[in-house]
Amino acid sequence: MCPSLTRKRKRKSSKIATLIDQLNDIQSKFIYHERFHVKKNDIKFVYELARDAITFEAANWDNSDSGMTITEQCTICFEYVASDQIFSVNKCLHRYCFSCMRKHAEAKLLQGKLPECPHEKCESKIQIESCKKLLKPELYKILRSRVKEASIRPSDKVYCPFPNCSALMSKDEVKEHTPASSSTAAGESGMRKCVECNCRFCINCKVPWHDNVTCSDYMKSFLFQSSNEAKLKSLATKEGWRECKNCMNLVELASGCYHIDCRCGYQFCYTCGAEWVDKKQTCGCRLWDEHNIIYA
Repeated sequence: MCPSLTRKRKRKSSKIATLIDQLNDIQSKFIYHERFHVKKNDIKFVYELARDAITFEAANWDNSDSGMTITEQCTICFEYVASDQIFSVNKCLHRYCFSCMRKHAEAKLLQGKLPECPHEKCESKIQIESCKKLLKPELYKILRSRVKEASIRPSDKVYCPFPNCSALMSKDEVKEHTPASSSTAAGESGMRKCVECNCRFCINCKVPWHDNVTCSDYMKSFLFQSSNEAKLKSLATKEGWRECKNCMNLVELASGCYHIDCRCGYQFCYTCGAEWVDKKQTCGCRLWDEHNIIYA
């Protein structure tokens, strides 16, 4: 780095000092800049390069009714677009046009992934709120739902049992939303209110709230037998699906052994449902069926 630029040596010319002050002022406005040593013989080349760069950037300014509008080149599609149509990733500050970023975010969502910066080897995550101006309302809603789903432990996930809602909530979120003044709010009754539709449901058996009826009696009632929950349980029994005792989610074995490691962390036997303790089987069921093993 040149000593004269760092103010460590007394400047010999007032013109040079003025130019350096102007240079420092310009550099302070850049997001990123770096200084390099230039040989005396290369000064002319650097000057011509700088002049060409200024001319090139000046050509990107377009006249409009409201004044001058600067354009930027997207490094994905290489098109020049107005600066207000450029999306800047929050942390890394990589910039791309709205059109490319919209396609990138939609492709990631279709893959079941959350969008991140498309720059090579950059792992910066794109914040949810900044995607609001990129995505259609329905896709933005899906994105928020997936981010929320990833933030809640499987054993704490609660879904509203009403088909026209089906909102995802955490157990703590539901408990806070249910009025503490309600006589059935926080006791063993298990009555909760959905944070979206405010409908009452049972946190224990995950069905619409059943007044003055215990969970076991409700499961035996005609009302439950004719419900969608009963149809799902009947289908699970018919197909041989197993319910995790910890998070109550249904598991279907497509291939592999009968040792199930649920996403909530609970391990059990797919055949009888017995828990595995310290990664060891506690039942006498066989560990696998040869027809379920995939061979390389």
